[in-house]
Amino acid sequence: VLSFSRLSAIMAADTAALDDYSAYGDLSDDELLQLAIHRSLDEAQAGQRSLRPPDLKVSRGQPVAPEQQGAAHYSSPNPPREKPPDLYVCGHLSAQVSDAGQGGQGSRVHRFAVSLREEEPLFQAIRMGHVGRLKALIASAGTNPMLPSKPGWLAIHQAACCDQEECLRFLLSAQPGMINQRTEHAETALLVAVGSENLRCAQLLLENGADPDAANRDHETPLYKACERDHPALVALLLNHGAAVNTKCFQGWTALHEATCRNNVEICQMLLKAGGKHSPADNYGITPLFTAAQSGQLASLRLLVKHGADINTQAADGATALHEAAKNGHADIVEFLLSQKADANITGKAGLLPLHVATRKGSEALVSMLIPATSKARVRRTGISPLHVAAEHNRDDVLEILIRAGFDVNAQLCEERSRLYEDRRSTALYLAVANDNVDNVRALLDAGADPNLDVFGPLLVAARQGWIENVTLLVEHGADINARIPTHPTTFPAIFMFSMKYLPMFKYLLDNGGDALSCFRCVYGNGPHPPLQTTRSHRGHLGDPEGQRPTAGVQFCEMISAPSISRWAGPILDVLLDYVGHVTLCSRLMEHLDSYDGWSVIKDKAALPRRLLQLCRIRIVQLVGRRRLTSLPLPGSLIRFLQHREASLDF
Repeated sequence: VLSFSRLSAIMAADTAALDDYSAYGDLSDDELLQLAIHRSLDEAQAGQRSLRPPDLKVSRGQPVAPEQQGAAHYSSPNPPREKPPDLYVCGHLSAQVSDAGQGGQGSRVHRFAVSLREEEPLFQAIRMGHVGRLKALIASAGTNPMLPSKPGWLAIHQAACCDQEECLRFLLSAQPGMINQRTEHAETALLVAVGSENLRCAQLLLENGADPDAANRDHETPLYKACERDHPALVALLLNHGAAVNTKCFQGWTALHEATCRNNVEICQMLLKAGGKHSPADNYGITPLFTAAQSGQLASLRLLVKHGADINTQAADGATALHEAAKNGHADIVEFLLSQKADANITGKAGLLPLHVATRKGSEALVSMLIPATSKARVRRTGISPLHVAAEHNRDDVLEILIRAGFDVNAQLCEERSRLYEDRRSTALYLAVANDNVDNVRALLDAGADPNLDVFGPLLVAARQGWIENVTLLVEHGADINARIPTHPTTFPAIFMFSMKYLPMFKYLLDNGGDALSCFRCVYGNGPHPPLQTTRSHRGHLGDPEGQRPTAGVQFCEMISAPSISRWAGPILDVLLDYVGHVTLCSRLMEHLDSYDGWSVIKDKAALPRRLLQLCRIRIVQLVGRRRLTSLPLPGSLIRFLQHREASLDF
């Protein structure tokens, strides 16, 4: 392989006698290296081939061999095609997307990635800055600089994009009319130069009459693009040439929006001094001040407020700058806005205050700042407490801050918000239990939360999921074990429906006052039971064809007969019998006990009369109360028996 130093020497010797547009002048270093390797290998094989190609003449912009020149020797084994390749082939369009503001919705700067083999000679000469070759191509009758490539990319756009000032100067002198010609995407050469941050080319174009306000298809002007590129010198240049300051892009953003989003105070000051409006709203009602708060740009925010921007401006969804700063966790912005008397009691269309938004974010600092500025009366009118938000989103630390600040732990969602949930939940305690967040449940209960306010109680939720720790906490703080569900009436405590499969939990509920006796009350008694009704239309008014009394809801014997529960009927009845005195099993419960031989002892246990020891236990618990049993002057074994912690006693 030919060494790079030898290659350089050969190239220097070969190109010294050639013009700027010689055969080698347009090749890149990689192509020169490949050419040298092929020629070197050819020399090794033939021993007489020269690296130097035949001398070429320039005629009408195309190299041709002189008449006296012999046949050319090709190092490639592939013979040349009869028809030369079509050089008028454009490259592939590519889009470079910049991360502008507006929530990441950047604008596009269309550029052209053209491979060397496909690039047209005119565009290749401009890209490499070969002014001599450019002049020769333009002078030839076969090259027209006003003819675009397939995407509409003219020679003037190529020069502006590649920062080739001299090429651009020549093109403008040769064809002045092309200065405001547009690409397929409606980009002028000035817009291309600004998008490529080529200051000299932009200045040259403006000095030659380029329109400073010619926008692309997205309605983005050169000034807007200069702000997007965060380029103060380009902004100053355009403003000095009379660029319009308040023109909006297709989304309604102005140059000031872009400058604010990038926190470029220098550009913001220039725009404001040139007549830029400090409060133009985009298509969504967002002003530059709103953008500064949203993106956390404190310096730009201070400048806008200094120039009189409305600090309580609202977007189309009703959100204020304070909402957005809290939503994005910008504590310094919130602090500044509050110091400037921003109103913390403005709600958005969703009815939420900045305090709600900060709570959802989970920022203790933001919540602590917003609490003093927020009216509790205004919070109540929203129909949702920040405690609801903290409990729903598991913001444990924020929840404690709100409790210490005196927010009502028993505040309920308004009817409109409660209806959004199928179970009609209404308290922060319910939301904490639904998340199985034991810490939040404990904090709310210790602060005085009432566990019996919801239609479908938090205790039912915890029991249904088998969360024994939450069940214990709720029972200890007075949750009603025997509560019924109005929408699904039963003749026994509703919680039994969710706990019977978890016998330890079921026993715990019975130990703490669960109404076991109601499970044995049946309107049909020893008589025949009607067929089970499983459709919702029959729930709550079950009866038989003979006119027996209808029930006030689903009976225990009907519920335990469900296929998913009936296999546990024996153990469930065995536990229940420990908490009742004289009861009679209805015919359906007897059917269950008769269905399995191992359950015969349970049927004997229910037979009358019950043991005197069991009857005494029931009576003592009724008279003394379960919580006072430990205070009785009785032996420990007897106390444990009364608490159902031992199955029997021997005297």
